[in-house]
Amino acid sequence: MSFETISLLLNWVQLGVLLAILFRLHHTFDLIANTQRELRRGIHHLGGHRAAEPGIDRTLVGHLSKSGSGSASGVHDNPGLFCDVNPYEAGP
Repeated sequence: MSFETISLLLNWVQLGVLLAILFRLHHTFDLIANTQRELRRGIHHLGGHRAAEPGIDRTLVGHLSKSGSGSASGVHDNPGLFCDVNPYEAGP
């Protein structure tokens, strides 16, 4: 085989590998987009259920008004989180 034939063959192989990589990236980004869409749908669905349930306190953790301080009531001070349990304290 001549140099030109080998060079042309390698160029076609290189183009094929590049197309395979782009095809795989396309499917990866589709998977990421679908996962993000499903997570948003689930969060929105969960948010609708939580707002409809009585007894769910949607107050920010840093602004809870329970008796005693935040650490004594089992709540850690971290504004911006919806949480009513301190993960650093031992449970029952």
